[in-house]
Amino acid sequence: MIDKHVEYIRQAAEAGAQIICLQEIFTGPYFCAEQEPRWYDTAEEIPNGPTVRLMQDLARKHGATIIVPIYEREQAGILYNTAAVIRGDGEYLGKYRKTHIPHTAPGFWEKYYFRPGNLGYPTFDLGFARIGVYICYDRHFPEGARALGLNGAEIVFNPSATVAGLSEYLWKLEQPAHAVANGYFIAAINRVGTEAPWNIGHFYGSSYFCDPRGQTIAQASRGC
Repeated sequence: MIDKHVEYIRQAAEAGAQIICLQEIFTGPYFCAEQEPRWYDTAEEIPNGPTVRLMQDLARKHGATIIVPIYEREQAGILYNTAAVIRGDGEYLGKYRKTHIPHTAPGFWEKYYFRPGNLGYPTFDLGFARIGVYICYDRHFPEGARALGLNGAEIVFNPSATVAGLSEYLWKLEQPAHAVANGYFIAAINRVGTEAPWNIGHFYGSSYFCDPRGQTIAQASRGC
């Protein structure tokens, strides 16, 4: 998975991207579809783990900011769903920890793996824009979206792993509403396809950018 994303990052940078956001827990499958302690071993330190260090090298190489959503181990038994923010010169700026943790059937057993975030709603100054991060289920809660705006976010990135059903309707509704209410751009990023052996549903892609008027200015297909 990481090798594939290294190539995606290269392609995005060569196309002119200044900020690249990867999908939620991008290093592997959406393992919250089951409750198995073996997945605890996939958590890494931030910023001193191997994935963040690799992404620092890539950010420096391509001159692009990279938002890196991975499974974070703060210490033994203290685990979070986190996104690290790395500036285009390779500097680690900080991280956001997912605040709202779902535990819903079928297949979203996130409280088995993650503690609720405890860092508030930080924003990160890139020099040309101030950005914030909101992860997947967080998007259902307007209070955090407002906090990001009050903290100066001009663009908010929401890396997600969400499947078709009621969620798909809300995907099209909630984030443009946050953009309008708070006067910032939103980049909504979703997984694609299905993941065996769990097959909990179709990750419907449809990633998009919307502007502060809630209008979609670019959108990917259901397959990307």
